[in-house]
Amino acid sequence: MNKIKLLLIIFSIYFSGSLTLNASGYLVIVGGGNRTEEIMKKIIQLAGESPKVLIIPNASEEPEKTAQRLVEEFSSSGVNSIKVFLGGREKANDKKYIKQFADCNVVFFSGGDQNRLTKDLLNTKLLELVKLIYYKGGVISGTSAGAAVMSKIMITGDEYKNKDSTNPFSTIESVNVAVSEGFGFLEDVIIDQHFIKRKRLNRLISLVIENRDKLGIGIDESTAIVVYPDRTFEVIGESQVIVFDASKSTDLSENEKDKIGGSNILMHILLPKQKFDLDSKRVVK
Repeated sequence: MNKIKLLLIIFSIYFSGSLTLNASGYLVIVGGGNRTEEIMKKIIQLAGESPKVLIIPNASEEPEKTAQRLVEEFSSSGVNSIKVFLGGREKANDKKYIKQFADCNVVFFSGGDQNRLTKDLLNTKLLELVKLIYYKGGVISGTSAGAAVMSKIMITGDEYKNKDSTNPFSTIESVNVAVSEGFGFLEDVIIDQHFIKRKRLNRLISLVIENRDKLGIGIDESTAIVVYPDRTFEVIGESQVIVFDASKSTDLSENEKDKIGGSNILMHILLPKQKFDLDSKRVVK
């Protein structure tokens, strides 16, 4: 039995339940914009003494150019082993092709359009391998679109009702924010990115009211959350992270114009170096 087949069998056994309950790896979820030196160092540091990076640029309109820029960025940060996945679903399901990535312990998803990324990778052998890397203690990271795919519920960037692209997500209302299935590294949160810079509060507030069992985590540009195996995360970078918690909200209501409201919806604004526990839903020191 070859190595990649054995690994995938192990993966299927361990991941019959929740991914997040068993994973011993790390997530470094970047909100877009420029990646600070601190963020890059953290990704590499968590990988241990021998970081072996796999770059997946499928979200980009120009994946080859994007991959080259990322190769240069990781190389300048001291990484010597860097591989790139270039291709669509056919290659992502080609066991012989993806075998070359089996020794990687860092995976980085580029920015762009998250819908391209899920179209190419969702329910593929390559994504199974990426999740196995996470389970085994590796580092999974992504920026912008590569951040949006981290949660099970993925914001697509589209709206169902408002068609005015010059004034996006201008309301807090029901059944407006378009979502689809993400990669599910975090099943009980919804990730949003470029959050403060692009004033995306309305769409995340709408979603947490509609999905009260999910935390909404909005990550600003040049900022990241580092999710540890104990399900705490730390904020690093230059700006802030906003967490919305509607799990104990009351008086939820909706009017005839589909506007939604509620009481006791918590908001946490986290600065760099602050930590948050996803299970207790509290800021921790």
